[in-house]
Amino acid sequence: MKPLKLLFIRHAQSVGNQQKRMQGHGEFELSAEGKRQAEKLAHRLLNEAWKPSWVYSSPQKRAVQTTEILLSRFLAEPLPAVVSDLVDDLLDPIEPGIALSTTQSIPVEYADELREFQNGIFQGLTWAEAKAKYPELCEQLENSTDWIQIPGAESLEAARSRSRAFMLRLLDRHQDGEQIWIVTHSWIMQHLIAELLGCDRSWRLHPRNTALFEFWIDRSRWHRTDQNRFNTDLWQIRRFNDHHHLASNPV
Repeated sequence: MKPLKLLFIRHAQSVGNQQKRMQGHGEFELSAEGKRQAEKLAHRLLNEAWKPSWVYSSPQKRAVQTTEILLSRFLAEPLPAVVSDLVDDLLDPIEPGIALSTTQSIPVEYADELREFQNGIFQGLTWAEAKAKYPELCEQLENSTDWIQIPGAESLEAARSRSRAFMLRLLDRHQDGEQIWIVTHSWIMQHLIAELLGCDRSWRLHPRNTALFEFWIDRSRWHRTDQNRFNTDLWQIRRFNDHHHLASNPV
């Protein structure tokens, strides 16, 4: 049986990334370099014969633009014949109220759980600007590794909670043989991957823009409690923070 394939994708470089801003829920477009990064990734995925059966994206502009560039390449060029029979099953109907678009046969859902960290009063600031506006708070943050709640920001518990809700919904909806893209942000991706791996801690990752994290799982055995939980043929990490397409020649 073909596995359920999950591909987590960090958005391409935004203007906020370029300016070293703490973007949070702020809306920043892709930079010119970010658009080139997304094009390179689209070319790579097309060459790898990827055809997503469903795409989940953060509704924030930098993720939406990345998603649009990736999918536009798939529509502009014929898909390799090898992928033509990968996904034929009907998907469950979408719940009311969810923003959904259909690009030919590829549904796209904009999921609020995939938004970046809501960073409160730091939203849109550089660290230098934050230090000028909130010197005491920034000094505390620089001198302690304990979690210090930023005014107006979400908590770590809230981040893990929305990550858990998203992963449960995704695994409930999709089955073996499907290929899923999840286009999101660096900070929340750490919690999403921790939830998928069943970790009781979130681990520091440094995803590059357009980096790929690919997991193959045997969805039919996901809830088994026997020794198959430790069977590495059923749970595979195929790539982790893979961004080598950024070193390739422009497409």
